[in-house]
Amino acid sequence: MRRWNGWGDDSIRLALPETALAFLEKRVGTPLRLADAPLETATASAPPGRLTEHPLIDTSPQTRLRHARGQSLADWLALRFAHLERLPDGVAFPESPEDVRDVLAFAARGGARIIPYGGGTSVVGHLTPPDGEAPVLTVSLARMRGLHELDTSSRLATFGAGVTGPDLEAQLLARNYTLGHYPQSFEYSTLGGWIATRSSGQQSLRYGRIEQLFAGGCVETPEGTLRIPTFPASAAGIDLREMLMGSEGRIGIITEATVRVRPVPEQESFHAWFFPEWSGGEAAAREAVQAAIPLSMIRLSNAEETRTTLQLAGGPLTGLLERYLTLRGARGGKCLLIAGVTGSHDACGAALTALRRLCRRHGALYAGSRIGERWRASRFRGVYLRNTLWEYGYAVETVETAVDWPRVRGTMEAVEAGARGAVAGGRVHTYAHLSHVYPQGASVYSTFIYALTPDYEENLERWRTLKRAACEAIVANGGTISHQHGVGTDHAPYLVAEKGELGVEAMRAVFRRFDPQGIMNPGKLC
Repeated sequence: MRRWNGWGDDSIRLALPETALAFLEKRVGTPLRLADAPLETATASAPPGRLTEHPLIDTSPQTRLRHARGQSLADWLALRFAHLERLPDGVAFPESPEDVRDVLAFAARGGARIIPYGGGTSVVGHLTPPDGEAPVLTVSLARMRGLHELDTSSRLATFGAGVTGPDLEAQLLARNYTLGHYPQSFEYSTLGGWIATRSSGQQSLRYGRIEQLFAGGCVETPEGTLRIPTFPASAAGIDLREMLMGSEGRIGIITEATVRVRPVPEQESFHAWFFPEWSGGEAAAREAVQAAIPLSMIRLSNAEETRTTLQLAGGPLTGLLERYLTLRGARGGKCLLIAGVTGSHDACGAALTALRRLCRRHGALYAGSRIGERWRASRFRGVYLRNTLWEYGYAVETVETAVDWPRVRGTMEAVEAGARGAVAGGRVHTYAHLSHVYPQGASVYSTFIYALTPDYEENLERWRTLKRAACEAIVANGGTISHQHGVGTDHAPYLVAEKGELGVEAMRAVFRRFDPQGIMNPGKLC
Protein backbone atom coordinates (compact mmCIF):
# COMPACT_ATOMS: atom_id res chain seq x y z
CA MET A 1 0.00 0.00 0.00
CA ARG A 2 1.30 3.47 -0.87
CA ARG A 3 1.97 5.48 2.25
CA TRP A 4 -0.41 8.43 2.58
CA ASN A 5 1.83 10.72 4.65
CA GLY A 6 5.37 9.87 3.63
CA TRP A 7 7.44 8.18 0.99
CA GLY A 8 6.68 4.98 -0.85
CA ASP A 9 5.43 1.56 0.19
CA ASP A 10 4.28 1.60 3.81
CA SER A 11 5.66 -1.92 4.37
CA ILE A 12 9.26 -0.82 3.75
CA ARG A 13 11.35 0.58 6.60
CA LEU A 14 15.05 1.33 6.62
CA ALA A 15 16.69 0.65 9.97
CA LEU A 16 19.45 2.84 11.38
CA PRO A 17 22.33 1.41 13.41
CA GLU A 18 22.84 2.83 16.89
CA THR A 19 26.14 4.32 15.79
CA ALA A 20 24.32 6.33 13.13
CA LEU A 21 21.84 7.70 15.65
CA ALA A 22 24.68 8.68 17.97
CA PHE A 23 26.40 10.37 15.03
CA LEU A 24 23.30 12.48 14.29
CA GLU A 25 22.64 13.34 17.93
CA LYS A 26 26.18 14.67 18.25
CA ARG A 27 25.61 17.02 15.32
CA VAL A 28 21.96 17.98 15.70
CA GLY A 29 21.01 17.20 19.28
CA THR A 30 18.56 14.73 20.81
CA PRO A 31 15.20 15.16 19.06
CA LEU A 32 11.68 14.55 20.30
CA ARG A 33 9.73 11.69 18.78
CA LEU A 34 6.38 12.93 17.51
CA ALA A 35 3.14 11.03 17.04
CA ASP A 36 1.66 11.45 13.56
CA ALA A 37 -2.01 12.27 13.13
CA PRO A 38 -3.81 9.07 12.05
CA LEU A 39 -5.40 8.80 8.63
CA GLU A 40 -8.85 8.76 10.20
CA THR A 41 -8.24 12.12 11.90
CA ALA A 42 -6.93 13.72 8.73
CA THR A 43 -9.81 12.33 6.69
CA ALA A 44 -12.43 13.43 9.19
CA SER A 45 -11.11 16.99 9.11
CA ALA A 46 -11.34 17.24 5.32
CA PRO A 47 -13.59 20.11 4.22
CA PRO A 48 -16.58 19.10 2.07
CA GLY A 49 -16.10 18.99 -1.68
CA ARG A 50 -17.57 21.64 -3.96
CA LEU A 51 -17.89 19.77 -7.26
CA THR A 52 -21.01 18.38 -8.86
CA GLU A 53 -21.09 14.68 -9.70
CA HIS A 54 -19.21 13.37 -12.71
CA PRO A 55 -18.63 9.72 -13.66
CA LEU A 56 -14.85 10.14 -13.90
CA ILE A 57 -14.45 12.00 -10.59
CA ASP A 58 -14.02 10.53 -7.11
CA THR A 59 -15.01 12.95 -4.34
CA SER A 60 -14.47 10.65 -1.35
CA PRO A 61 -12.46 12.29 1.47
CA GLN A 62 -9.72 9.66 1.52
CA THR A 63 -9.07 9.81 -2.23
CA ARG A 64 -8.95 13.59 -2.06
CA LEU A 65 -6.54 13.43 0.90
CA ARG A 66 -4.23 10.95 -0.83
CA HIS A 67 -3.89 13.32 -3.78
CA ALA A 68 -3.67 16.55 -1.78
CA ARG A 69 0.09 16.98 -1.40
CA GLY A 70 3.46 15.88 -2.73
CA GLN A 71 6.67 14.93 -0.93
CA SER A 72 8.20 18.24 0.16
CA LEU A 73 8.87 18.79 3.85
CA ALA A 74 6.03 21.32 3.91
CA ASP A 75 3.74 18.63 2.46
CA TRP A 76 4.84 16.16 5.13
CA LEU A 77 4.20 18.66 7.90
CA ALA A 78 0.67 19.30 6.61
CA LEU A 79 -0.11 15.59 6.38
CA ARG A 80 1.55 14.36 9.57
CA PHE A 81 0.08 17.16 11.68
CA ALA A 82 -3.29 16.91 9.84
CA HIS A 83 -3.01 20.63 9.12
CA LEU A 84 -4.87 20.58 5.78
CA GLU A 85 -6.85 23.72 5.18
CA ARG A 86 -7.20 22.95 1.47
CA LEU A 87 -7.81 19.71 -0.37
CA PRO A 88 -8.78 19.08 -3.98
CA ASP A 89 -12.55 18.87 -4.24
CA GLY A 90 -12.32 15.76 -6.35
CA VAL A 91 -9.89 13.51 -8.23
CA ALA A 92 -10.56 12.58 -11.85
CA PHE A 93 -9.26 9.30 -13.31
CA PRO A 94 -9.42 9.60 -17.10
CA GLU A 95 -8.55 6.61 -19.26
CA SER A 96 -8.13 8.32 -22.63
CA PRO A 97 -7.44 11.72 -24.21
CA GLU A 98 -11.18 12.00 -24.81
CA ASP A 99 -11.77 11.59 -21.08
CA VAL A 100 -9.22 14.33 -20.39
CA ARG A 101 -10.99 16.69 -22.77
CA ASP A 102 -14.28 15.89 -21.05
CA VAL A 103 -12.78 16.66 -17.63
CA LEU A 104 -11.27 19.94 -18.84
CA ALA A 105 -14.62 21.03 -20.26
CA PHE A 106 -16.33 20.08 -16.99
CA ALA A 107 -13.85 22.15 -15.00
CA ALA A 108 -14.23 25.15 -17.30
CA ARG A 109 -18.04 25.07 -17.00
CA GLY A 110 -17.88 24.96 -13.22
CA GLY A 111 -15.05 27.47 -12.79
CA ALA A 112 -12.79 24.81 -11.25
CA ARG A 113 -9.00 24.87 -11.16
CA ILE A 114 -7.02 21.87 -12.49
CA ILE A 115 -3.97 20.20 -10.92
CA PRO A 116 -2.37 17.50 -13.12
CA TYR A 117 -1.20 14.54 -11.02
CA GLY A 118 1.39 11.95 -12.08
CA GLY A 119 3.10 10.05 -9.28
CA GLY A 120 2.69 12.58 -6.48
CA THR A 121 6.46 12.88 -5.99
CA SER A 122 6.89 16.65 -6.31
CA VAL A 123 9.13 18.19 -3.65
CA VAL A 124 8.51 21.85 -4.51
CA GLY A 125 4.75 22.34 -4.04
CA HIS A 126 3.37 21.41 -7.47
CA LEU A 127 0.32 19.67 -6.01
CA THR A 128 -0.83 22.12 -3.33
CA PRO A 129 -4.36 23.42 -4.07
CA PRO A 130 -4.39 27.17 -4.65
CA ASP A 131 -6.09 29.67 -2.37
CA GLY A 132 -9.45 31.07 -3.42
CA GLU A 133 -13.13 30.26 -3.64
CA ALA A 134 -12.93 28.22 -6.85
CA PRO A 135 -13.17 24.43 -6.50
CA VAL A 136 -10.07 22.39 -7.35
CA LEU A 137 -10.01 19.24 -9.46
CA THR A 138 -6.91 17.02 -9.43
CA VAL A 139 -6.55 14.93 -12.59
CA SER A 140 -4.66 11.66 -12.08
CA LEU A 141 -3.09 9.99 -15.12
CA ALA A 142 -2.75 6.66 -13.28
CA ARG A 143 -4.99 4.82 -15.78
CA MET A 144 -3.12 6.06 -18.86
CA ARG A 145 0.10 4.06 -18.66
CA GLY A 146 0.28 1.67 -21.60
CA LEU A 147 2.89 1.25 -24.33
CA HIS A 148 1.06 2.31 -27.49
CA GLU A 149 3.78 1.71 -30.05
CA LEU A 150 7.44 0.74 -30.34
CA ASP A 151 9.14 1.66 -33.60
CA THR A 152 12.40 -0.29 -33.50
CA SER A 153 13.72 1.17 -36.76
CA SER A 154 13.55 4.73 -35.36
CA ARG A 155 13.93 3.59 -31.74
CA LEU A 156 10.86 5.53 -30.67
CA ALA A 157 8.37 4.35 -28.04
CA THR A 158 5.01 5.98 -27.37
CA PHE A 159 3.41 5.68 -23.91
CA GLY A 160 0.48 7.02 -21.99
CA ALA A 161 1.88 9.86 -19.91
CA GLY A 162 0.82 8.29 -16.60
CA VAL A 163 3.26 5.38 -16.91
CA THR A 164 5.61 5.10 -13.92
CA GLY A 165 9.31 4.33 -14.21
CA PRO A 166 9.11 0.60 -13.37
CA ASP A 167 6.12 0.02 -15.66
CA LEU A 168 7.79 1.87 -18.51
CA GLU A 169 11.02 -0.07 -18.20
CA ALA A 170 9.22 -3.41 -17.81
CA GLN A 171 7.25 -2.86 -21.01
CA LEU A 172 10.42 -1.92 -22.88
CA LEU A 173 12.52 -4.71 -21.34
CA ALA A 174 10.07 -7.28 -22.70
CA ARG A 175 11.27 -6.12 -26.13
CA ASN A 176 14.93 -5.75 -25.05
CA TYR A 177 14.86 -1.92 -24.96
CA THR A 178 15.35 0.70 -22.27
CA LEU A 179 14.79 4.42 -21.80
CA GLY A 180 17.45 4.65 -19.09
CA HIS A 181 15.82 7.51 -17.19
CA TYR A 182 16.32 6.87 -13.46
CA PRO A 183 15.52 9.78 -11.14
CA GLN A 184 15.54 8.90 -7.44
CA SER A 185 11.73 9.04 -7.60
CA PHE A 186 11.81 6.40 -10.38
CA GLU A 187 9.51 3.93 -8.60
CA TYR A 188 6.57 6.38 -8.48
CA SER A 189 7.19 9.34 -10.80
CA THR A 190 5.73 9.30 -14.30
CA LEU A 191 6.78 10.04 -17.85
CA GLY A 192 4.42 13.01 -18.06
CA GLY A 193 5.80 14.37 -14.79
CA TRP A 194 9.38 13.98 -16.02
CA ILE A 195 8.56 16.08 -19.08
CA ALA A 196 6.55 18.71 -17.20
CA THR A 197 9.38 19.28 -14.71
CA ARG A 198 12.45 18.73 -16.92
CA SER A 199 13.60 15.71 -14.96
CA SER A 200 17.14 14.35 -14.96
CA GLY A 201 17.92 10.69 -14.34
CA GLN A 202 20.87 9.40 -12.36
CA GLN A 203 22.48 7.99 -15.53
CA SER A 204 21.82 10.97 -17.77
CA LEU A 205 25.52 11.13 -18.62
CA ARG A 206 24.81 8.23 -20.98
CA TYR A 207 21.10 8.47 -21.75
CA GLY A 208 20.55 12.22 -21.54
CA ARG A 209 18.14 14.35 -19.56
CA ILE A 210 14.47 14.21 -20.45
CA GLU A 211 14.92 16.97 -23.04
CA GLN A 212 17.18 14.63 -25.04
CA LEU A 213 14.75 11.72 -24.63
CA PHE A 214 11.40 13.43 -25.34
CA ALA A 215 10.65 13.32 -29.06
CA GLY A 216 6.99 14.42 -29.25
CA GLY A 217 3.53 13.82 -27.89
CA CYS A 218 0.04 15.16 -27.22
CA VAL A 219 -1.21 17.73 -24.71
CA GLU A 220 -4.85 18.48 -23.95
CA THR A 221 -5.23 22.19 -23.22
CA PRO A 222 -8.29 24.32 -22.43
CA GLU A 223 -7.94 25.72 -25.97
CA GLY A 224 -7.67 22.37 -27.75
CA THR A 225 -5.23 19.55 -28.48
CA LEU A 226 -1.56 20.35 -29.07
CA ARG A 227 0.14 17.61 -31.07
CA ILE A 228 3.92 17.67 -31.28
CA PRO A 229 5.17 15.41 -34.10
CA THR A 230 8.49 13.60 -33.94
CA PHE A 231 11.41 14.62 -36.16
CA PRO A 232 15.08 13.62 -36.03
CA ALA A 233 15.80 17.36 -36.38
CA SER A 234 13.99 20.51 -37.52
CA ALA A 235 14.78 24.14 -38.27
CA ALA A 236 11.10 25.12 -38.46
CA GLY A 237 10.92 27.86 -35.87
CA ILE A 238 10.60 27.45 -32.11
CA ASP A 239 10.71 23.86 -30.90
CA LEU A 240 7.31 23.22 -29.30
CA ARG A 241 8.82 20.49 -27.15
CA GLU A 242 10.87 23.15 -25.40
CA MET A 243 7.70 25.13 -24.71
CA LEU A 244 6.11 22.10 -23.04
CA MET A 245 9.08 20.83 -21.05
CA GLY A 246 9.22 22.49 -17.66
CA SER A 247 5.72 23.98 -18.06
CA GLU A 248 4.60 22.26 -14.81
CA GLY A 249 0.97 21.79 -15.85
CA ARG A 250 0.40 25.42 -16.82
CA ILE A 251 -0.21 24.67 -20.52
CA GLY A 252 -2.34 21.56 -20.19
CA ILE A 253 -2.28 17.86 -19.41
CA ILE A 254 0.22 15.66 -21.24
CA THR A 255 -1.67 12.54 -22.31
CA GLU A 256 0.87 10.78 -24.53
CA ALA A 257 4.61 11.02 -25.04
CA THR A 258 7.04 9.54 -27.54
CA VAL A 259 10.56 8.96 -26.26
CA ARG A 260 13.88 7.85 -27.73
CA VAL A 261 14.89 4.40 -26.49
CA ARG A 262 17.92 2.13 -26.87
CA PRO A 263 18.61 -1.59 -26.81
CA VAL A 264 19.41 -2.94 -23.34
CA PRO A 265 23.19 -2.63 -22.84
CA GLU A 266 25.40 -5.70 -22.73
CA GLN A 267 26.99 -4.76 -19.43
CA GLU A 268 26.72 -2.32 -16.56
CA SER A 269 28.67 -1.89 -13.34
CA PHE A 270 29.30 0.80 -10.71
CA HIS A 271 32.66 1.53 -9.10
CA ALA A 272 33.95 3.60 -6.19
CA TRP A 273 37.01 5.75 -5.51
CA PHE A 274 38.07 7.69 -2.41
CA PHE A 275 39.92 10.98 -2.91
CA PRO A 276 41.98 12.41 -0.02
CA GLU A 277 40.15 15.75 -0.38
CA TRP A 278 37.50 17.54 -2.46
CA SER A 279 39.64 19.36 -5.01
CA GLY A 280 41.10 16.14 -6.42
CA GLY A 281 37.67 14.58 -6.77
CA GLU A 282 36.20 17.65 -8.45
CA ALA A 283 39.12 17.86 -10.88
CA ALA A 284 38.77 14.17 -11.76
CA ALA A 285 35.01 14.49 -12.35
CA ARG A 286 35.51 17.56 -14.54
CA GLU A 287 38.32 16.04 -16.57
CA ALA A 288 36.44 12.77 -17.06
CA VAL A 289 33.38 14.44 -18.53
CA GLN A 290 35.38 16.93 -20.60
CA ALA A 291 37.45 14.08 -22.01
CA ALA A 292 34.18 12.35 -22.96
CA ILE A 293 35.05 9.10 -21.20
CA PRO A 294 31.88 7.10 -22.01
CA LEU A 295 30.47 6.77 -18.49
CA SER A 296 26.80 6.58 -17.55
CA MET A 297 27.13 8.37 -14.22
CA ILE A 298 29.52 10.30 -11.97
CA ARG A 299 28.51 11.15 -8.41
CA LEU A 300 30.95 12.91 -6.09
CA SER A 301 30.15 13.29 -2.37
CA ASN A 302 31.82 15.95 -0.27
CA ALA A 303 33.64 14.99 2.92
CA GLU A 304 30.60 15.36 5.19
CA GLU A 305 28.34 13.31 2.91
CA THR A 306 31.04 10.66 2.63
CA ARG A 307 31.34 10.53 6.43
CA THR A 308 27.55 10.38 6.79
CA THR A 309 27.21 7.62 4.18
CA LEU A 310 29.72 5.44 6.00
CA GLN A 311 28.13 6.12 9.39
CA LEU A 312 24.63 5.30 8.17
CA ALA A 313 25.88 2.07 6.62
CA GLY A 314 27.36 0.92 9.93
CA GLY A 315 28.59 -2.64 10.49
CA PRO A 316 32.07 -4.12 11.02
CA LEU A 317 33.06 -3.83 7.34
CA THR A 318 32.65 -0.06 7.53
CA GLY A 319 35.13 0.10 10.39
CA LEU A 320 37.62 -2.01 8.45
CA LEU A 321 37.20 0.22 5.40
CA GLU A 322 37.79 3.34 7.48
CA ARG A 323 41.00 1.93 8.95
CA TYR A 324 42.25 0.86 5.54
CA LEU A 325 41.55 4.27 4.00
CA THR A 326 43.27 6.04 6.88
CA LEU A 327 46.39 3.93 6.40
CA ARG A 328 46.35 4.83 2.70
CA GLY A 329 46.11 8.57 3.40
CA ALA A 330 42.35 9.11 2.92
CA ARG A 331 41.42 10.54 6.31
CA GLY A 332 38.79 12.99 7.59
CA GLY A 333 38.51 15.00 4.39
CA LYS A 334 38.08 12.03 2.05
CA CYS A 335 35.44 12.22 -0.67
CA LEU A 336 33.64 9.30 -2.30
CA LEU A 337 33.17 9.17 -6.07
CA ILE A 338 30.86 6.58 -7.66
CA ALA A 339 30.88 6.10 -11.42
CA GLY A 340 28.81 3.91 -13.72
CA VAL A 341 30.05 2.20 -16.88
CA THR A 342 27.34 1.01 -19.25
CA GLY A 343 27.44 -0.41 -22.78
CA SER A 344 29.29 -3.11 -24.66
CA HIS A 345 31.89 -5.24 -22.89
CA ASP A 346 34.72 -3.61 -24.81
CA ALA A 347 33.44 -0.05 -24.25
CA CYS A 348 32.94 -0.64 -20.53
CA GLY A 349 36.42 -2.06 -20.15
CA ALA A 350 38.01 0.86 -21.97
CA ALA A 351 36.00 3.43 -20.01
CA LEU A 352 36.87 1.88 -16.66
CA THR A 353 40.56 1.71 -17.54
CA ALA A 354 40.59 5.37 -18.58
CA LEU A 355 38.77 6.48 -15.43
CA ARG A 356 41.01 4.45 -13.12
CA ARG A 357 44.07 6.02 -14.72
CA LEU A 358 42.63 9.54 -14.37
CA CYS A 359 41.55 9.06 -10.74
CA ARG A 360 44.92 7.60 -9.79
CA ARG A 361 46.58 10.70 -11.24
CA HIS A 362 44.55 12.78 -8.76
CA GLY A 363 45.55 10.64 -5.78
CA ALA A 364 42.39 8.51 -5.48
CA LEU A 365 42.18 5.03 -4.03
CA TYR A 366 40.15 2.60 -6.14
CA ALA A 367 37.69 0.77 -3.88
CA GLY A 368 36.34 -1.70 -6.43
CA SER A 369 32.72 -2.33 -7.36
CA ARG A 370 31.28 -3.48 -4.02
CA ILE A 371 30.37 0.03 -2.78
CA GLY A 372 29.11 1.03 -6.22
CA GLU A 373 26.95 -2.05 -6.60
CA ARG A 374 25.59 -1.52 -3.10
CA TRP A 375 24.64 2.01 -4.14
CA ARG A 376 22.88 0.66 -7.24
CA ALA A 377 20.94 -1.91 -5.21
CA SER A 378 19.65 0.76 -2.81
CA ARG A 379 19.45 3.85 -5.02
CA PHE A 380 15.65 3.96 -4.98
CA ARG A 381 15.47 2.92 -1.33
CA GLY A 382 17.63 5.69 0.12
CA VAL A 383 14.72 8.13 0.08
CA TYR A 384 12.93 5.86 2.59
CA LEU A 385 15.49 7.12 5.10
CA ARG A 386 13.33 10.25 5.36
CA ASN A 387 10.56 8.15 6.92
CA THR A 388 12.93 6.56 9.43
CA LEU A 389 14.52 9.86 10.42
CA TRP A 390 11.09 11.41 10.94
CA GLU A 391 10.21 8.58 13.32
CA TYR A 392 13.26 9.55 15.39
CA GLY A 393 12.30 13.24 15.32
CA TYR A 394 14.44 14.56 12.45
CA ALA A 395 13.38 16.63 9.46
CA VAL A 396 15.12 16.24 6.11
CA GLU A 397 15.18 18.91 3.40
CA THR A 398 17.09 19.15 0.12
CA VAL A 399 17.88 21.79 -2.46
CA GLU A 400 19.70 21.43 -5.74
CA THR A 401 21.19 23.69 -8.38
CA ALA A 402 23.66 23.69 -11.27
CA VAL A 403 26.56 26.08 -11.85
CA ASP A 404 29.62 26.36 -14.08
CA TRP A 405 32.76 24.62 -12.80
CA PRO A 406 34.49 27.71 -11.33
CA ARG A 407 31.53 28.26 -8.98
CA VAL A 408 30.84 24.68 -7.91
CA ARG A 409 32.74 24.60 -4.62
CA GLY A 410 31.80 28.14 -3.59
CA THR A 411 28.12 27.49 -4.23
CA MET A 412 28.18 24.23 -2.31
CA GLU A 413 29.81 25.87 0.70
CA ALA A 414 27.55 28.95 0.57
CA VAL A 415 24.38 26.85 0.54
CA GLU A 416 25.55 24.83 3.52
CA ALA A 417 26.57 27.97 5.42
CA GLY A 418 23.21 29.58 4.67
CA ALA A 419 21.34 26.58 6.03
CA ARG A 420 23.42 26.46 9.22
CA GLY A 421 22.78 30.14 9.81
CA ALA A 422 19.04 29.65 9.37
CA VAL A 423 18.61 27.15 12.24
CA ALA A 424 18.97 28.34 15.82
CA GLY A 425 22.40 27.46 17.16
CA GLY A 426 23.44 26.14 13.75
CA ARG A 427 22.16 22.69 14.78
CA VAL A 428 21.65 21.38 11.28
CA HIS A 429 23.62 18.59 9.68
CA THR A 430 24.48 19.56 6.10
CA TYR A 431 26.18 17.67 3.31
CA ALA A 432 26.23 17.65 -0.48
CA HIS A 433 27.23 15.84 -3.65
CA LEU A 434 27.55 16.49 -7.35
CA SER A 435 24.66 14.48 -8.75
CA HIS A 436 25.26 15.23 -12.45
CA VAL A 437 28.31 16.51 -14.29
CA TYR A 438 28.64 18.26 -17.62
CA PRO A 439 31.59 19.64 -19.58
CA GLN A 440 30.43 23.13 -18.52
CA GLY A 441 29.63 22.52 -14.86
CA ALA A 442 27.79 20.34 -12.38
CA SER A 443 24.67 19.94 -10.30
CA VAL A 444 25.14 20.53 -6.55
CA TYR A 445 22.63 18.58 -4.44
CA SER A 446 22.51 19.55 -0.75
CA THR A 447 20.80 17.80 2.15
CA PHE A 448 19.90 19.21 5.58
CA ILE A 449 18.91 17.26 8.70
CA TYR A 450 17.64 19.01 11.82
CA ALA A 451 15.36 18.36 14.79
CA LEU A 452 11.58 18.70 14.60
CA THR A 453 9.56 20.48 17.27
CA PRO A 454 6.09 19.50 18.56
CA ASP A 455 4.46 22.59 17.02
CA TYR A 456 3.30 22.63 13.39
CA GLU A 457 3.68 26.38 12.84
CA GLU A 458 7.14 26.43 14.39
CA ASN A 459 8.26 23.59 12.12
CA LEU A 460 6.80 25.28 9.07
CA GLU A 461 8.52 28.57 9.85
CA ARG A 462 11.83 26.82 10.47
CA TRP A 463 11.51 25.09 7.09
CA ARG A 464 10.69 28.39 5.36
CA THR A 465 13.68 30.10 6.94
CA LEU A 466 16.09 27.33 5.97
CA LYS A 467 14.68 27.01 2.45
CA ARG A 468 14.88 30.77 1.90
CA ALA A 469 18.50 30.94 3.10
CA ALA A 470 19.57 28.06 0.86
CA CYS A 471 17.76 29.45 -2.19
CA GLU A 472 19.18 32.94 -1.64
CA ALA A 473 22.67 31.44 -1.50
CA ILE A 474 22.02 29.68 -4.82
CA VAL A 475 20.84 32.89 -6.48
CA ALA A 476 23.72 34.91 -5.03
CA ASN A 477 26.20 32.46 -6.53
CA GLY A 478 24.64 32.49 -9.98
CA GLY A 479 23.05 29.04 -9.86
CA THR A 480 19.81 27.90 -11.43
CA ILE A 481 17.03 27.64 -8.87
CA SER A 482 16.38 24.07 -10.00
CA HIS A 483 18.43 21.50 -11.88
CA GLN A 484 15.92 18.65 -11.63
CA HIS A 485 13.10 19.27 -9.13
CA GLY A 486 11.28 22.07 -10.96
CA VAL A 487 9.91 25.32 -9.58
CA GLY A 488 6.38 24.72 -8.22
CA THR A 489 5.46 27.22 -5.52
CA ASP A 490 8.56 26.82 -3.33
CA HIS A 491 11.05 28.13 -5.90
CA ALA A 492 8.76 30.58 -7.71
CA PRO A 493 10.05 33.68 -5.82
CA TYR A 494 13.53 33.07 -7.26
CA LEU A 495 12.60 32.47 -10.89
CA VAL A 496 12.85 36.10 -11.99
CA ALA A 497 16.51 36.21 -10.92
CA GLU A 498 17.19 33.53 -13.53
CA LYS A 499 14.75 34.43 -16.32
CA GLY A 500 14.45 38.19 -15.92
CA GLU A 501 11.16 40.13 -15.87
CA LEU A 502 10.80 39.93 -19.65
CA GLY A 503 11.45 36.21 -19.69
CA VAL A 504 8.88 35.52 -16.97
CA GLU A 505 6.28 37.65 -18.80
CA ALA A 506 6.97 35.74 -22.02
CA MET A 507 6.28 32.45 -20.20
CA ARG A 508 3.04 33.83 -18.79
CA ALA A 509 1.97 34.96 -22.24
CA VAL A 510 2.42 31.42 -23.55
CA PHE A 511 0.36 30.02 -20.69
CA ARG A 512 -2.45 32.54 -21.35
CA ARG A 513 -2.68 31.47 -24.99
CA PHE A 514 -3.37 27.87 -24.07
CA ASP A 515 -5.29 28.65 -20.86
CA PRO A 516 -6.98 32.06 -21.06
CA GLN A 517 -9.14 31.43 -17.97
CA GLY A 518 -6.11 30.54 -15.85
CA ILE A 519 -7.47 27.20 -14.66
CA MET A 520 -4.33 25.09 -15.18
CA ASN A 521 -2.29 24.64 -11.99
CA PRO A 522 -2.47 28.34 -11.02
CA GLY A 523 0.21 29.72 -8.72
CA LYS A 524 2.85 27.24 -9.87
CA LEU A 525 6.05 28.21 -11.70
CA CYS A 526 5.09 31.82 -12.50
